[in-house]
Amino acid sequence: MTKEITLGFSPCPNDTFMFYPLVHGLVDTGGLVYRERLEDVETLNRLALAGELDVSKVSYHALGHIRDRYALLRSGSALGRGCGPLLVAGDAIDPAHLRGKTIAVPGRYTTALLLLRLFDPALDSFIVMPFNEIMDAVLSGTVDAGLIIHESRFTYQGLGLHKLLDLGEWWEGETGLPIPLGGIVARRSLGAVTIAAVERALKAGVGYARSHPDEAALYIGEHAQEMSPEVCAAHIGLYVNDFSTDLGDEGVRAISCLMQRAEQAGIIPPSTMPLFM
Repeated sequence: MTKEITLGFSPCPNDTFMFYPLVHGLVDTGGLVYRERLEDVETLNRLALAGELDVSKVSYHALGHIRDRYALLRSGSALGRGCGPLLVAGDAIDPAHLRGKTIAVPGRYTTALLLLRLFDPALDSFIVMPFNEIMDAVLSGTVDAGLIIHESRFTYQGLGLHKLLDLGEWWEGETGLPIPLGGIVARRSLGAVTIAAVERALKAGVGYARSHPDEAALYIGEHAQEMSPEVCAAHIGLYVNDFSTDLGDEGVRAISCLMQRAEQAGIIPPSTMPLFM
């Protein structure tokens, strides 16, 4: 009997680019059938926290809360250099001046918020809103600053906003490691054999996407939420890289470092479970 796997990922171009070959049967799925569910990353985080998806993209912050039930896969991650979240505001001010001020963030379990809390624990007045509404909230004065992710990093300057902090640059300077933003997890209860099949199919799908970069254009465009083709291409170029194919030793060190620092800060619970099955 064919086994169906629920697969959650975001409509962002890097995810639709990488998952297109898998959900359209362009690679060997090992006999598994994938039923995709596209949601914004914070919704995916909450679905995984509730244990409602077999396989899903999640923020690495969320992974810290679900390590007992989900194992990390080595392919499909958004992890790299020069791709971190940005803290922006209407005026060029020192981030320390935002203590006690309101900051819009793209989700309580996003890696963006985790990084900001690690950067300065005194920043603690957060308002959660969809990532695509944050810049408007800053411009309207609804909040004092905003933590932006995804394609917003390509468009904020055109709106007259000022970058106060690049959390990717901060992380790289602190650790010398690339910044782990989001990864793919699989429910441990699927078992080692099924998880291995998912991992092989996912790695093959990422490889196919990278070697056939134009095939997914229509699928990406259907979900890109009015994003221009140029921004789509920049988005994919920034977030899909060799770490997406395989985390490698450096990627694993970066994730382990993030988990350790988040544990030490009391932001995620400690865990003795290994990252991988």
